Amino acid sequence: MSKPDELLVDVAALVESGQSNQMSLTVVTGGAVITGRLAPEAVWRQRVSEVLTDSDRLAEFSAVFDAPVAKDGPPTHLHFHVARILQGAVGIPETGGMYRVAIEDISTWTVGDFSYSDH
Repeated sequence: MSKPDELLVDVAALVESGQSNQMSLTVVTGGAVITGRLAPEAVWRQRVSEVLTDSDRLAEFSAVFDAPVAKDGPPTHLHFHVARILQGAVGIPETGGMYRVAIEDISTWTVGDFSYSDH
């Protein structure tokens, strides 16, 4: 997308302002389908930092995510947590991951997330 979808920017701004992590969204970006819940950037960064801090090999990277979040202008990225990349009949990873997606790169989106059942 050359110009970010204004409605999607508004959704991201509401997530940021409300500090909520309950908005579910599914997006298509670069041919990948990502589904999960949105989180405010500060909450997302904190969680990524915690995961890295707990890693023996990656702890040194946690400080990058502790940096203050600049609030200049509308949001430019969506921050997914408990999210999966859909591949066939499975979501990767099964437990959900943390993804940052540029709003301008999203070609399609819908409210809600997708899950699979074997039944």
